[in-house]
Amino acid sequence: MNAYGLFIAWYTLVRKEVVRGFRLWAQNFLPAAVTSALYFLIFGEFLGSRIGDIHGVAFVSFVIPGLMMLSAATSTFEHVAFIFFGAKFFNRNINEILVSPTPPWVIIAAFITSGMIRGLLIGSLVLLVSLFFAPFQIHNIFIAFLFLALGSLVFGLAGLINGVYAKNWDSINIVPVFVLTPLIYLGGIFYSVQALPEFWQKFTLYNPVFYIINGLRYGLLGTADVSLWTSFFVLLLLALVFLGVAWYLIRKGLGLKQ
Repeated sequence: MNAYGLFIAWYTLVRKEVVRGFRLWAQNFLPAAVTSALYFLIFGEFLGSRIGDIHGVAFVSFVIPGLMMLSAATSTFEHVAFIFFGAKFFNRNINEILVSPTPPWVIIAAFITSGMIRGLLIGSLVLLVSLFFAPFQIHNIFIAFLFLALGSLVFGLAGLINGVYAKNWDSINIVPVFVLTPLIYLGGIFYSVQALPEFWQKFTLYNPVFYIINGLRYGLLGTADVSLWTSFFVLLLLALVFLGVAWYLIRKGLGLKQ
């Protein structure tokens, strides 16, 4: 398959899922806007004045990066996991894709791209909602976009792996509820790691979500708990590991060929 054929294969898969996502915009985008508005109202307006500033930043502004990543990461994971699972068990078009000359890396890129588009849009939507509660200037838009994209990439790859292994809908729902949600809430959404006891500070450093929020918080607010390079390399390593696992599973067709 030449370069043009690879592009058409990638574009076709991406366009299909992106168009479907916009057709269901009320289901895919409105919940994130409403949920984030409630978070900002409760933790920002009601509790923020009692908590005060963190690292010289108002509490309502401090939680914005974490809430952006919460919405973007979970939506990217669920999007990729659900559409891959649906292609495997309901539409069964994954079989057609596998027997086509489309390389595994193009298949992975297409599913991940559609998930990242949704995740980045929802993250941006949360940022827009936050402006009604805490107007602020973005410290470094490039760094903010980089870490939002890296976070969506990591969770998209994790969702793809979950979609490959999933045998039913419960197999997909278990991971966001019992794995992703604890990792995200313990990743520093509502607090600075420096405020924790020493044991919990060390525990947090083993949480990959912490590094996503740390980098995004620096990009938006100019404050961070650990080095940006540390956050970047941790996420890059995690993305490469997940990418290798996803490529191996699809190349071998493990759990896919019916």
